[in-house]
Amino acid sequence: MQALITLGAFLLTLGVLVSFHEFGHFLAARLCGVRVLRFSVGFGKPLFTYRTKNKTEWMLSSIPLGGYVKLLDGRDRSQQIAIEDQSQSFDQKPLWQRSLIVAAGPLANFFLAVTLFTMIYISGVPQLPAVLQSPPESSVAAKLGVTDGDRVIGWQDLGPRVVPISGEFTPVPSWNALRWQLMDALTGGSGFALELRDPSGANVVKAFGIGDLPKITPDNDPLRSLGLLPRATPLDEWDELKLNPIEAWGFSCQRVWLISKVSLRLMMGMLSGKTSIKQLGGPLSIADMAGKSARVGWQPFLAFLALISISIGLLNLLPFPMLDGGQLLYDAWELVARKRISISMQEQFQKVGFLLLISLSLLALFNDLQRYLSP
Repeated sequence: MQALITLGAFLLTLGVLVSFHEFGHFLAARLCGVRVLRFSVGFGKPLFTYRTKNKTEWMLSSIPLGGYVKLLDGRDRSQQIAIEDQSQSFDQKPLWQRSLIVAAGPLANFFLAVTLFTMIYISGVPQLPAVLQSPPESSVAAKLGVTDGDRVIGWQDLGPRVVPISGEFTPVPSWNALRWQLMDALTGGSGFALELRDPSGANVVKAFGIGDLPKITPDNDPLRSLGLLPRATPLDEWDELKLNPIEAWGFSCQRVWLISKVSLRLMMGMLSGKTSIKQLGGPLSIADMAGKSARVGWQPFLAFLALISISIGLLNLLPFPMLDGGQLLYDAWELVARKRISISMQEQFQKVGFLLLISLSLLALFNDLQRYLSP
């Protein structure tokens, strides 16, 4: 039964996220007057095809590991475009419209993440309170006098400052919110101050300067080195975070922005060696997490979908050929140089991009196999 739930959650995850990403491209193309020839969920042999009056093929294909939107495009040598249809061709559109169509896919993923988080916060979700456990002796928090039972009630970015500004603390609603703020500070190298309420009810402020922050390396847990870890709290003592629609939308936008910053820095850290490439997950990891979150409940599953949607949006914006970010890089070159990169050169870049993506996919699959098949 668990295997069926995992498989179903995995297929639902890919179906929703891929469809939404591609629908972003589709909607932008239609708004810009570009004809869409095909909208496919999945690759490979078509399992189901439906053709609309505007000659768009809607297709469900056999390999559910992606999808694509095929546009009328004069750069595609397999397409023969009649003169009367050239105004609907992608390559005939102005630069800003072509860039909008390309960027619309990742933007749709970020929009979906905000929408999913908003649904969670409107419905009300239990949150682990930001009550800290006793920090390890050698940690930064222990040296600053943080003790077991201290509750974080406020956050302030210090940047290069050492002394916090009085009265300008942002409320911290939960440990989850605090964790992302901590990761933002650690990956961004920014000092911060915490307003704490100790078990006696007294408020104190602890400042963590830039020089106090532990370095992120592949071999250590930065939050443990910092010494800020949550105390185990019974579920009946968790706080419910329930917001009205406007508050939920604003809070979700802030959350997606924060998660995106941290995730992008961690991605860049893999290239520089600061973070381990073993953190890279593939289809087995996604399937496992999808199944686990679905078994817990609909809210954890939606939160998982939101996180994966952010990752897909960021991944597609990387400046690699074969990705949306690669096409946006071509557009940036065209904007600066006032001429397009030749089709032959783009084809060469596509080959390099294909090899990079295959290598990245194999690395992710290798990590999955080590993670789930090793004794």
